[in-house]
Amino acid sequence: MNGDVSHKLPPAAGVPVFDLDLFCDDVLRHPYEVYAQLRAAGPVVYLLRHDCYAFPRYAEVRLALEDHETFISGKGVGLSEFGNKSRLGTPIASDPPHHTLVREIVADRLSLRAIREIAPQIQTKADELIALTLERGVFDGVVDFSRQFPLLVMADLIGLPEDGREHILDWADAGFNLFGPDNERMRNSMTRFPEVVAYIRSLEKPGRLRPGSMGAAIYEAAAQGKLRFEQCGPLMIAYLMAGLDTTINAISASLLLFGSNPDQWDAVRANPKLLPIAFNEAIRLEAPIQNLRRVLSRDFQLENIILPAGASVLMMYGSANRDERKWPDPEHFDVTRNPVGHLALGMGIHNCPGQFLARAETTAVLEGLVKNVSRIEVGAPIWHLNNVIRGLEHLPVKLHR
Repeated sequence: MNGDVSHKLPPAAGVPVFDLDLFCDDVLRHPYEVYAQLRAAGPVVYLLRHDCYAFPRYAEVRLALEDHETFISGKGVGLSEFGNKSRLGTPIASDPPHHTLVREIVADRLSLRAIREIAPQIQTKADELIALTLERGVFDGVVDFSRQFPLLVMADLIGLPEDGREHILDWADAGFNLFGPDNERMRNSMTRFPEVVAYIRSLEKPGRLRPGSMGAAIYEAAAQGKLRFEQCGPLMIAYLMAGLDTTINAISASLLLFGSNPDQWDAVRANPKLLPIAFNEAIRLEAPIQNLRRVLSRDFQLENIILPAGASVLMMYGSANRDERKWPDPEHFDVTRNPVGHLALGMGIHNCPGQFLARAETTAVLEGLVKNVSRIEVGAPIWHLNNVIRGLEHLPVKLHR
């Protein structure tokens, strides 16, 4: 691949060096063969174009995620300076004690107990969406289905007004692009940033957020002196994104995987108790977030290699979840696998704050489909290109009763 190469320091001795663009269109569309090459090269590789190390295997990614004192997030989790500056202090890009504080502000509203309380409403909305799509014949499983449902649930949970909701998915997509390197995709997304800032500022006006909502709780924390007021906007964006993309892509991936593997759909129809396991297996195979950065707070020794303090290390979730050292036949979709320990929702203190909501929403959709659909038929998928998020742009779907 062609392109400018710039880096600050030579890689540590013994680290395999790869001159490839991990964020080019071809790799984003078809990443898994590249991931396999990186895993085969060793437990750590150096990506010359991005001036960073990367952990492509499961064991090293999990080790790093569980050692938040060595692999810190407070310097930013992306590869672009602008993206990192725009997210500093949010849950995804902070370290304790601040990280603990910002997680706790809305922890009750995203807890398992709280999500169980709203589970009946989630199931009702899922059933209504399925009933509509069953009458449509062929539909777009992304545009008409998986993007609609999570936005409705999360926007209500945060307490957003009706106006402006139509832009939220585009803003979230742009926000994740900012975590990538300084490429064209990232620069194009920067142009959307003023829109997001203006929208968030509009929510500061009294009465714009529903009282008792998650969004209102963030501004109440600032009024109580727990946060600086200017931290509220980035927090709002962070929690909105956390509750959308994981669910959207989990539902889309589930439709694709079950449509491509009808025997697995037959298995969950015969035993619906497999559905929570099927959710885990779907996001193991198609991790919504493919990679995020950590920065070393001190020198770190891995086997006979010493990675220097201050170095960037990319956590390759999408590659780690397909590591043949961890998962037998990792490319195969198996709803009986129960892949405990997968990294699609993170691990350690930076696990996905919206994971209980994502599980509840995806499972509600799958339960509704199991009750009403004998077969899911899918056409050729078109992948959406984002620097960090792995998801579909379009997926033709037909549901058979």
